Amino acid sequence: MDQIEKVIDEKKQGKPLLTEQKEGNAKKLFIESYGCQMNMNDSEIVAAILAEQGFNTTGNIEEADLVLVNTCSIREKAEQTVRNRLQKYNHAKKRNPKMKVGVLGCMAERLKAKFLEEEKIVDLVVGPDAYRDLPNLVEEVEAGRDAVNVILSKEETYADVSPVRLNSNGVSAFVSITRGCDNMCTFCVVPFTRGRERSRDPQSIIEEIRSMHDQNFKEITLLGQNVDSYLWYGGGLKKDFNKASEMAKATAVNFAQLLDMCATEFPKMRFRFSTSNPQDMTLDVIHVMAKHKNICKYIHLPIQSGSNTMLKAMNRLHTREEYLELVENIYKIIPEMNLSQDMIAGFCGETEEDHQDTLDLMEKVKYSFGFMFAYSERPGTLAAKKMEDDIPLEVKKRRLQEIINLQQEHSLYRAKEHVGKVQEVLIEGTSKKSENEWKGRNTQNTVVVFPKEHYKLGDFVNVKIEDCTSTTLKGVAVGYSENN
Repeated sequence: MDQIEKVIDEKKQGKPLLTEQKEGNAKKLFIESYGCQMNMNDSEIVAAILAEQGFNTTGNIEEADLVLVNTCSIREKAEQTVRNRLQKYNHAKKRNPKMKVGVLGCMAERLKAKFLEEEKIVDLVVGPDAYRDLPNLVEEVEAGRDAVNVILSKEETYADVSPVRLNSNGVSAFVSITRGCDNMCTFCVVPFTRGRERSRDPQSIIEEIRSMHDQNFKEITLLGQNVDSYLWYGGGLKKDFNKASEMAKATAVNFAQLLDMCATEFPKMRFRFSTSNPQDMTLDVIHVMAKHKNICKYIHLPIQSGSNTMLKAMNRLHTREEYLELVENIYKIIPEMNLSQDMIAGFCGETEEDHQDTLDLMEKVKYSFGFMFAYSERPGTLAAKKMEDDIPLEVKKRRLQEIINLQQEHSLYRAKEHVGKVQEVLIEGTSKKSENEWKGRNTQNTVVVFPKEHYKLGDFVNVKIEDCTSTTLKGVAVGYSENN
């Protein structure tokens, strides 16, 4: 799985998710999310569904009637984090025996009823397509029975559920546009935990964004396991598009068209999207990004390896050469574009030459950011079934460190390109290091910090960049931007 499965700020992982309290709701819900932005958005859907059943969120686990953890299966470490967290829930449950504990998301889908056997504290197991059934499942556990629903859907997109915004800064929000993934990468468990690709009606997406606009949100991130595969032709799985009527095909909306619709309809809002797959990204998307100032000039473009041998073994349906050609075209159309990567070190059968190909590709692209991991075998994937995890751990760690070191060089190189320029920044909150500084991001998704002065949360501000580290730009505000 690509960046979508791991881009939540790790400092936010596992924190209780809170929203405004609904008057009259007497029951308490404690909910935590691990993993990706999609999981965060799913937790907002869950909170909305349970709010209608009398639950308000709480940050105090001791008073919770229902504790839910939304899980990730992308790596073994992510699953172990959840299991460790469940042990802490156990202490709270001993002090409050009436408390019920549920596991949501990809880990629930992968392990199903086995979770109830392995983790005795768990009362409720719910996969990512079964959240509408939560009221019934909660009734089951309140009656003293275990409850499991992990059936994957071919239609579910939660398009008619208005998510509550958990722990929102009131400035930026996520809007899911697709669910599932048809790209059967051999290392990835996501197609088995989130099912086949299906897209939301574009009008439901526009209406959700309009709701955010009316609440004064300033930035929307369009989410999908693979946003480039977005295709609305009246409903149904993407794989069945060729069976659709000629009328449905003629009126279909693809991702480039959806992006254009959003940017045109809401010219004062900024738009981002995550995540992309190189084999599905078209230059139509890049041209739409160039057309609209309010579409941020940043793409996460995972490749996983710079070796054609590894790309084939991973079932990535593009070559190294095709990827580099796409990158070249992106930079030609939008020279200021920032790109980021996913890299896996030590995949099955990876040679030293394959690893050097990865480092060479990184030198050619010079990514601004990176998400880098040593390969860990995931049960149920094709790699786990048919390939030997044959790279020694010490070799994986050494190769991973070399990738990280090179990315840090490139991140500093790209950050220095911003120094001396004036850039629009959307204020998202207070800097982690100083109460006297704001933090925000520029259009290229780079974090910018600057003195607060008279500016406020949610302002678009022009900032002159004076200095940088490999991860952060530092500057001073020179006035409001025209978008404010």
